[in-house]
Amino acid sequence: MQKTVLITGCSSGIGAAMALAFGNKGHRVYATARRLESLAALQGEGIQGLALDVNDDSSIDAALEAVRREAGRIDLLVNNAGFSQVGAVVDLTRDDLRRQYETNIIAPAIVTGKAVPLLRAAVANGGSAVVANVGSIVGLFTTPFAAAYCSSKAAVHSITDALRMELAPFGIDVVSIQPGGVRSSFGNHAEEAIRLPADSIYRPVERGIRARAQAGQQGAMPADQFVGPVVEALLRDRPPRVIRGGTHSVRLPLLKRLLPGAMFDAKLTKIFGLDALR
Repeated sequence: MQKTVLITGCSSGIGAAMALAFGNKGHRVYATARRLESLAALQGEGIQGLALDVNDDSSIDAALEAVRREAGRIDLLVNNAGFSQVGAVVDLTRDDLRRQYETNIIAPAIVTGKAVPLLRAAVANGGSAVVANVGSIVGLFTTPFAAAYCSSKAAVHSITDALRMELAPFGIDVVSIQPGGVRSSFGNHAEEAIRLPADSIYRPVERGIRARAQAGQQGAMPADQFVGPVVEALLRDRPPRVIRGGTHSVRLPLLKRLLPGAMFDAKLTKIFGLDALR
């Protein structure tokens, strides 16, 4: 059965690779991004592009209305849009934190809520419906200079758990995707968003802060390799509650569980240069 799939944040990386993977399996894919022109490569591959700004209610409504008119339902919603705000906690502004949480936490909750009628239409049509929220392994532990991002992904995991229980009575499955390192332009965008004021007490470890922006790209798995098993899992009759993959997706969460807290902190402190401030 051909499924209707809507994916947010498809201009590059995981979102773009996932759109292609579903499309190659014959499913009807709506690949979305804030700027329609950023989807030109996907559209050239036969994927349907749709403008959708996850932080704009009117944009969300317009995109979902287009899907309703054309397809009448959503079988699979993937909330993938997000970014990483890099910087020490004490250097972040209110606006930095608001932007991070608006995009990474609030947006998937709002998009899902607005998509529920289309998800229920898929179930009513005798099919199934799945919501997949893209979290991260750093939602399971926190690193220096990425507290905003790590905490946003921890919140995504919590919201996903609640949605799984709340939407189950309506026949809608909810899945948490928790990538490790996956190759994309994510690190470059993170570096552009670094918050490091001229008078920051962390200026002496600027190299460590910039290293954190690119950390997820060191030895990262190609996006198409990552999404293959993810797409297969999402298409199962009963998808798993959690899907992990990518570089260090097993090792780092396991280290967090097994190592004493002080030892884990010390390792991260050294990796990102904070020991130089002592």
